[in-house]
Amino acid sequence: MSVTAVLPWSEANQRYLMAALGVVTGALDRHIARAEGDEPAADAADAQARLDALADAASALPAPSALDAIAATFRLSAFERDVLLLCAGAELDARVAALCAAAQGDARRAYPTWGLALAALPDAHWSALAPIAPLRRWRLIELGGGELLTASLLRIDERILHQLVGIPQLDERLRGIVERASAPIPLPASHEAAARRIERIWSAADPSVGAPHVQLCGDDPLARRAVAVTVCRTIGLDLHVMRAADVPLVLAEREAVAHLWNRESLLARPALLVECDEPEGAEISAAVVPFVERLGGPVFVGAREPLRLRQRLSVTCDVRRPTASEQRVLWDRALGPLGARLNGQVDAVTAQFRLGLSGIRAAGVEVATALVTEGGATERVLWNACRRQARPRLDGLAQRIEANATWDDLVIPERQRAVLAEIAAHVRHQLTVYERWGFGSRSARGLGVSALFHGPSGTGKTMAAEVLASELALDLYRIDLSQVVSKYIGETEKNLRRIFDAAEEGGAILLFDEADALFGKRSEVKDSHDRYANIEVSYLLQRMEAYRGLAVLTTNMKGALDSAFLRRLRFVVAFPFPDVADRAAIWGRIFPRETPTEALDPVRLARLNVAGGNIRNIALHAAFLAAAAGEPVRMTHVLQAARGEYAKVEKALTDAEISGWA
Repeated sequence: MSVTAVLPWSEANQRYLMAALGVVTGALDRHIARAEGDEPAADAADAQARLDALADAASALPAPSALDAIAATFRLSAFERDVLLLCAGAELDARVAALCAAAQGDARRAYPTWGLALAALPDAHWSALAPIAPLRRWRLIELGGGELLTASLLRIDERILHQLVGIPQLDERLRGIVERASAPIPLPASHEAAARRIERIWSAADPSVGAPHVQLCGDDPLARRAVAVTVCRTIGLDLHVMRAADVPLVLAEREAVAHLWNRESLLARPALLVECDEPEGAEISAAVVPFVERLGGPVFVGAREPLRLRQRLSVTCDVRRPTASEQRVLWDRALGPLGARLNGQVDAVTAQFRLGLSGIRAAGVEVATALVTEGGATERVLWNACRRQARPRLDGLAQRIEANATWDDLVIPERQRAVLAEIAAHVRHQLTVYERWGFGSRSARGLGVSALFHGPSGTGKTMAAEVLASELALDLYRIDLSQVVSKYIGETEKNLRRIFDAAEEGGAILLFDEADALFGKRSEVKDSHDRYANIEVSYLLQRMEAYRGLAVLTTNMKGALDSAFLRRLRFVVAFPFPDVADRAAIWGRIFPRETPTEALDPVRLARLNVAGGNIRNIALHAAFLAAAAGEPVRMTHVLQAARGEYAKVEKALTDAEISGWA
């Protein structure tokens, strides 16, 4: 045997494959010769020459050939390896088709069959035909039509053919379902620690059992993906990503995709991240768990909450939001030199917002664009970019209110006004107290700024929330309790969790209007419904205490609320029914400056014994009446509007209230 110089792997692999194919075609030649009665002596010499050529090609390989790797990976016998080569030869060498036709004595059968392989190849065994044997189990070959199993056409799978010739690539049937993950991005320290933990878990896994699935839990998809990419880069895996919505719903299709991926994981050792971010329907959710349990190889599952996997060992790794100090580092990376132009805005957004990797990167791009397109204006550009990044998730769960009200619009007693100012201070200085002064490290409970606004309808409770949102430059969301409370056990807590998780990112102000509908006195436990109603209230209290934002509850009936619930609120603000002086102040500022008015008397108007909300309705109606008449707003218009408002609330308009108006 001659010694051959080591060649580049791709060239050496091709040479080795053709030499191995030569051994198989030699077996076909000998089979044909025996069928024709030729002398076998020359056949033996030819066989040895072909084996020598194979050994010579093997000596030039700098690493195992693709053929040997496939044979070892799928544990192919020598016969099964030759069958695979025979099928590959039919695609790579036109002479193989002619040999197949000659060996089978039929020019129309110029293709490999089981019968030909069993008759012509050495060490043949019938068990190789079984569906559970490697060739068919892993679909290395495909079985064509035929009346008899042994006469059916055999064809090599296209993905396996590419692997054999040294061109590994993702199976075409998986394209569009999975995509290759992008390059890794720098991680904050807490996420790096999560990546190191996963690496240790997978490194210590028993090879006979396989590595456990890793569930990456958290509400930042980019952060979860970045952790997975970092792990794969460190241990030498190629990460691909699949969305839960792309998991086939039909069982047979789902099994086929899982089987293709499992074969891929043996061929190329990739890792798969199944991302479960979209609010999936019940049908999709029911398909994801069995699909994930069917997968082999290194698998990540990315979701806000861990899936309940019963058939597959899994470990959960929380990918939490970056801390304030980590956010500052991420902002510096995202903004680069632009940070110096933002006049301290980075500190302010770090204090208020809890954006993850995706939010910070997107806000950084938005800021860079704004600084170019808006002529270099920097006033609150970063703050507003952060607000916009935090909106999409909440916009689908609650109603965003445009907060235009100011302190001047709010007519309430000075004591209540002072409490509202304290609420604003608590929200504004959270970073100082919780992070720099250490209160946040003591406990996650009690960090939320919660307030109850109670009083009759129309006394300014919602407007006060608008004033706070305007003062703090934060988004205000009204929570529709009819959409939150569910008759199904556990659904109310799930809905509340979605709202609070979405609100955390932007520190939005949450307004639970008419809160007594959900937060009424906790009932005595008489049946399972009472018990679960109390669980819902307890869950809400827990989330409010941990929410690093402002949650405002409004009610017309403070007495309907449980005293234990009231004790856990940080602020309780009473909104009294306005007296005559307050009503006069409201009337004095209810009409915008642009509205034409004539001879309106706030003192006389204040005789109307109604709250601020009713006053606004009357003023608006009066403005429309005046506009329709082409006149400025006069007392007569207000009188007509007042009669309509009183009728609406089924209240009598007294002579004392309107005496001397007209």
